[in-house]
Amino acid sequence: SCPAMATVPLGFDIDAPRWDQSTFLGRLRHFLNITDPRTALVPEEQLDRAKALVEGCRAGLVPPGNSQEQLLYAKKLYDSAFHPDSGEKMNLIGRMSFQVPGGMALTGCMLQFYRTVPAVIFWQWVNQSFNAIVNYTNRNAASPISLRQIGVAYVMATGTALATAVGLNLYTKRAPPLLARWVPFAAVAAANCVNIPMMRQQEIINGITVTDGDNNELGCSRRAAVKGIAQVVVSRITMAAPGMIILPIIMERLEKFPFMQRIRVLHAPLQVLLCGGFLLFMVPTACALFPQRCSLALADLEPELRDSIVAKHGDKVPYVYFNKGL
Repeated sequence: SCPAMATVPLGFDIDAPRWDQSTFLGRLRHFLNITDPRTALVPEEQLDRAKALVEGCRAGLVPPGNSQEQLLYAKKLYDSAFHPDSGEKMNLIGRMSFQVPGGMALTGCMLQFYRTVPAVIFWQWVNQSFNAIVNYTNRNAASPISLRQIGVAYVMATGTALATAVGLNLYTKRAPPLLARWVPFAAVAAANCVNIPMMRQQEIINGITVTDGDNNELGCSRRAAVKGIAQVVVSRITMAAPGMIILPIIMERLEKFPFMQRIRVLHAPLQVLLCGGFLLFMVPTACALFPQRCSLALADLEPELRDSIVAKHGDKVPYVYFNKGL
């Protein structure tokens, strides 16, 4: 016999954001919740139960004995592990909740092993492979991308990162030692400018769906795609910046101390831990820089799309909206 289903608490909408998404602080609290690295450790069956709860809640049915707290926790797990457009479970490596553990290991290693060319090549390659998985996992699922395009994007981004890192590495041989430590950041920033637009080229070529304030579709815009992707590039570079710029200065100072010279073997684990400290705050901060629901003024749209909107709606639609992806 199936348990009696209780109805959802009155006025409770599980999909309504808990914090005001038009303010930076509201978005920060939202992403602190979603990118919580502890959710990466939750077993699969618990994630599936959370999904069932959320979907039940959307249909207006919840098993009795579930408090609002439990429903909100289920939603947190659901948001951390399932794609917002398709509802499919995302692979662990591509989830935003894995950005802190994954990113801290890779960033720590890139910052630690920056002196020899083979080490630079290896760690930049591993990092771009990780990025490619993250960008593919968090793409706007409405714009499918072929395996060939993914391959080309991956090769181009890895090539850019390696060219920047190896090129600058040779160039900084004569420069102050701190500059050499900043090379990994330059390589990561350059690769992001290639990796994300390439991984999401379908959106730039075909445009992405834009809607009015009430979510009615108005057409497809390439300019909207460019704006959304540019914001994602900026937030990814911001995510990496503090750790990759400030940490080298800290390590440069620390390594002058005699006690640090005695414990060389611990330098890499220390960098990884410190990177984790930066990323714990920077992942949600960078995601929160721009609203997830991006807007574009009517005047900035392609002329033909603008004319068709004006012809249909007059001046009732001053802005169009779209999901920028992460």
